[in-house]
Amino acid sequence: MGNNSKKVVLIGTGMVGMSFAYAALNQNVCDELVLIDIDKLRAQGEAMDLNHGLAFSPTSMKISAGDYSDCRDADIAVICAGVNQKPGESRLELLSRNAQVFKSVVNAVTNSGFGGIFLVATNPVDIMTRITYELSGFEEGRVIGTGTTLDTARLRYLLGEYFCLDPRNVHAYVIGEHGDSEFTPWSQALLATKPVLNVLQDNRNKFFYQDLEQISVEVRNAAQKIIEAKRATYYGIGMAITRIVRAILSDEQSVLTVSGRLRGEYGRTDVFVGNPCIIGRDGINRTIELSLTQDELLKFHNSCDVLEKSYRECAGHSK
Repeated sequence: MGNNSKKVVLIGTGMVGMSFAYAALNQNVCDELVLIDIDKLRAQGEAMDLNHGLAFSPTSMKISAGDYSDCRDADIAVICAGVNQKPGESRLELLSRNAQVFKSVVNAVTNSGFGGIFLVATNPVDIMTRITYELSGFEEGRVIGTGTTLDTARLRYLLGEYFCLDPRNVHAYVIGEHGDSEFTPWSQALLATKPVLNVLQDNRNKFFYQDLEQISVEVRNAAQKIIEAKRATYYGIGMAITRIVRAILSDEQSVLTVSGRLRGEYGRTDVFVGNPCIIGRDGINRTIELSLTQDELLKFHNSCDVLEKSYRECAGHSK
């Protein structure tokens, strides 16, 4: 990561990976994008398709299909690769198969001499990020999952609608597992500089706590609703990946709710979980420990327990 050229390698050219690639092209987030897929012909076709749109783009990005040797001088390796769940297959069996896929992928990336940052988007993202960390042997700050970045964006959008406010002026987070045990710590939510709970107090006949809880449920169930309607989600997560990549390559020191390894925050260690982190050129520079209420802390610990149990089961099942 020593030169000025910004190079990203994308591993996995499915809908999520290519939604990221398309967003990256339109937002001009890097100078070079290399597509890697087990289906090499597909990667070549995707690269051609993107290149044919360069004349309409604000960028002169170099886009190509490649192989793992291209990771050697890359700044970021974005992993979107993974297998689909088979009919009747348990989540644990799916996890185990994805763990085997990642063993092949991560080893190939590290063997290339890669010295950048891993960004994982494959679900279940918190577990797959931890597996990437264990397989790579990289420093914890250089292995990041997309975590609850998209969930947080969904939350801010819905809160913006509810309070008739630009979502960019809503400062609220979804934390925990990117999954059923995630939650919104309302004690930390702000509209501009005013706590959301104070807004409720001052507007008792207009805004209601039960509405906030319903919004939280909508955020948690959003992916399932989209999947029911169109069978998969990919645009939102593609944009979320692009946002994290930009924060890294531009050394923004931005706060994003990525999945990172806890090192004593909230009294937890080792588990990878969605939480606000400061992101820059070196990956996660700092994990922000929120001042949660006792009830919120219990929810967070529950989420960590869920992730710890899944990881242990997957590790045992994969042996």
